Amino acid sequence: MIQFDVRTRWGDKPQFSACISCAEDAPLAVKLGLAVQWARLNGVRLAAADLTGASLSHANLRGANLRAADLTGADLSHANLRGANLRAANLTGADLRGASLAGADLTGADIRDAILLPTARLSAARLSAKRRGAPRGGRV
Repeated sequence: MIQFDVRTRWGDKPQFSACISCAEDAPLAVKLGLAVQWARLNGVRLAAADLTGASLSHANLRGANLRAADLTGADLSHANLRGANLRAANLTGADLRGASLAGADLTGADIRDAILLPTARLSAARLSAKRRGAPRGGRV
């Protein structure tokens, strides 16, 4: 077991420290994925966390509050993100193939270069852009 710090999106300050089971020299993506699982089991806040490149394939993040989290380049393939709060999250380049985003709130999320096709499930997901003067978003 090792202690692994997850930082906030906007600085070097640790957001939380997770107790994870992996080798010290395990890839950062694996450590981040394990830290997210630990956080979910322990009720730790994930909003605004720096989860850049996290390995979260097949993770159960149903209803998770990932508001403003940085998930740039994260592997979220086949993840359960049903009803998740992803408002203002950075999903640039994230792999969302096969992910369930049904009912997820992606309002203002940055999904540039994210891999959604052919299999991301977006039924009832909120996808509106966050721009001044833009109409409020609906559901897909």
